Amino acid sequence: MKNKNLYRLLLFTALFWANSAFSPTEEKPRIFLIGDSTCANKNPYDAPETGWGQVLPELFTNAVEIQNHAVNGRSTRSFRNQGLWKKVQDQLHKGDYVFIQFGHNDQKESDTTRYAAAQTDYRKNLIRYIEETQAKGATPVILTPVMRRKFDESGKFVDQHGEYPVVVREVAKQYNIALIDMHASSQKVIEQHGVEGSKKIFMNVAAGIYPKFPKGIEDNTHFTAYGARLMANLVADGLVSTGNPLRNFLKKTEFNDKYAYELPITYRPVFRKDTFNIARYGAKADGLTVNTKAINQAIELCNAAGGGTVFVPKGLWVTGPIVLKSNVNLHLEKGALLQFSKNYDDYPIVLTTWEGQDSYRCQAPIWGVDLENIAITGEGVLDGGGDVWRAIKREKQTAGQWANLLKSGGVTDEKQNNWYPSEKSLKGNMIPNAGRILNGVKPTPEELASYKDFLRPNMLSLTRCKNIIVEGVTFQNSPAWTMHPLLCEHISVKNVTVKNYWYAQNSDAIDLESCRNGILEGCTFDTGDDGITIKSGRDEQGRKRGVPTENFIIKDCIVYHAHGGFVIGSEMSGGVRNMYISDCTFMGSDVGLRFKTARGRGGVVDNIYVNNINMTEIPGEAILFDMYYATKDPVRADGGENELPVIKLEPLNEGTPQFKDFYIKNIVCKGAETAILIRGLPEMSIKNINIENAMIESNKGLVCVEAENISLKNVTLLTNDKTVMQVQNSKNVVLNNIQYGAGKDVLLKVMGDKSDGVKLLNTDTKKAKKDIELGVGVKSKVVSKK
Repeated sequence: MKNKNLYRLLLFTALFWANSAFSPTEEKPRIFLIGDSTCANKNPYDAPETGWGQVLPELFTNAVEIQNHAVNGRSTRSFRNQGLWKKVQDQLHKGDYVFIQFGHNDQKESDTTRYAAAQTDYRKNLIRYIEETQAKGATPVILTPVMRRKFDESGKFVDQHGEYPVVVREVAKQYNIALIDMHASSQKVIEQHGVEGSKKIFMNVAAGIYPKFPKGIEDNTHFTAYGARLMANLVADGLVSTGNPLRNFLKKTEFNDKYAYELPITYRPVFRKDTFNIARYGAKADGLTVNTKAINQAIELCNAAGGGTVFVPKGLWVTGPIVLKSNVNLHLEKGALLQFSKNYDDYPIVLTTWEGQDSYRCQAPIWGVDLENIAITGEGVLDGGGDVWRAIKREKQTAGQWANLLKSGGVTDEKQNNWYPSEKSLKGNMIPNAGRILNGVKPTPEELASYKDFLRPNMLSLTRCKNIIVEGVTFQNSPAWTMHPLLCEHISVKNVTVKNYWYAQNSDAIDLESCRNGILEGCTFDTGDDGITIKSGRDEQGRKRGVPTENFIIKDCIVYHAHGGFVIGSEMSGGVRNMYISDCTFMGSDVGLRFKTARGRGGVVDNIYVNNINMTEIPGEAILFDMYYATKDPVRADGGENELPVIKLEPLNEGTPQFKDFYIKNIVCKGAETAILIRGLPEMSIKNINIENAMIESNKGLVCVEAENISLKNVTLLTNDKTVMQVQNSKNVVLNNIQYGAGKDVLLKVMGDKSDGVKLLNTDTKKAKKDIELGVGVKSKVVSKK
């Protein structure tokens, strides 16, 4: 009996393994890439050359396997003749995909091992790859060749591929297979970057940066890492736009179903290894010598030599304004302190901007205009000497501090409510729009000189610069805005600390104004005004400039004291769009997420994505949308309340601003005055605000005025106020699964004759004495469903 049972067990085991060996198994989808050098993997020594196939796996989840078999210099003919195709073909089985992209080397008529005429051999070779892929049960995806970079003398793009892309499109149509038209999409990307900007897509490399290219190289066929990522993004977008099943394996982000390939990417410049130590040019770290000339000489020589690093060793270095140059990395060693001079005479009056308008100001301590490839790096500290520039409000000082401030010198206004460091500073503060150029009227040099001390500069001022790195350093005691890139592109700000006094007026940590493409990551800000601030010009001048701030990733930042943690406005007349903010912490900032504008600004703010924000001890609003912004502190220093004013209807015009399409998820706030305040204008409501998965502990809950298409889903409002939510003159407000504390008088109060379509869904109303209270004139009954 035992032997019989053993025999059955062995037979069952044998049948199980036999069936397993021949049954289809659950395997990862596999993508095989075949093509030439534009797609191929590169070795580290080849840097910066990168094939788009090399970075494509970064865009997919681990649920798909990608094998890159593309090889430099291969054509449809040589890839097969050299046995490279057979290595792929032998592995293929049902469910696999083969991406086929050739064309660059098929054009080489002088090389018989590679040349394949477009209408004959090239066409036949593509068809053969397709048919042999299909014979294995795999799926071919065919790609047109990517563009080379070439512009004519007039700046018009030149296509160098002749009939080859046409043949690819025709073959795809003939066989009814997936086509990704890289030829068309890559041309669009290159043209968008322009004649000069497109150089960073390709291997246009200066001498002395990469070991493989000691003399530099100009190659407009092969990609840098930045260019390769752009091309890989086009492949991913092609899969999505054509509905290819592989789109299901693309990585998604936390931002409202956005794919990873859709997020902005930022180009980072690389600098030569040459180092210029400021001490070699006469700079002295004695705390007395003003080293302006020596430091700027080192920067100029570095630039003239083709670029490199200007090195600031540890020590205390006093200096006036530093003028940056292209291809220069200003590097501060740990222990280095650049102390900017407190002598007004060291700072000439220059034409620049102030709060979004053309203006004369004193030259910034760090200044750069029309530059490319610049950096400020290291672990050192830059001190702006801001205390000699700033006015101080008495209400922001203790009695002892105010007394000591008066003893230090300076002057006060007639009511002794404000202190100024000098008579010139006081005079400028008493003149409306001092230093500004409005309606084409410029102040005279004599006028400017009479209130020069008022014209305090921003600390780091970069205008029309490209490819910027600010990393690791600490900025402190800024005269006004701390970092101000204006009309700049490709900005990388990482692990930067800003420390300004809490009472320092206009001391925003960073103001990105009319800038494109960048990342702000791992920064820590503690300041007297807004923390992370997005702007795009003010009123008519901003609208005329018409350049939005767009395409930024902001993540892993901490903001302590500030008027707002993350802020858009109020100078946003050129618009703001495509901002991605995640994993930030705001502790003690007056407002958490602060979106502000006013009549007269104009401009559109849209496509703003926010996720994973933690806040604590917020004196004002956790989340604020305010189109009726007044230039005053969001939280009064005397502890009084900022009452909402009555807003009267005005006609629409070019100065009417718009806020729309905000997607805010995963918010936690422990302690705020108001959880969510949405305040539009009677003539222009705030539209399409989506807040999901939030827990906010506050005195007041939701206040929603003049808004449309507002959605709160899975939101907990732990309030002290007896009314949890107030909606006034708003349409299509959906409140879905709202949690709140027990014992409230009213859960939802709806007011105003414009209120319509308000819905309260999936919410337990029993914890409140009254679930819904309707004011006079509300158009329709509020829908309430559990």
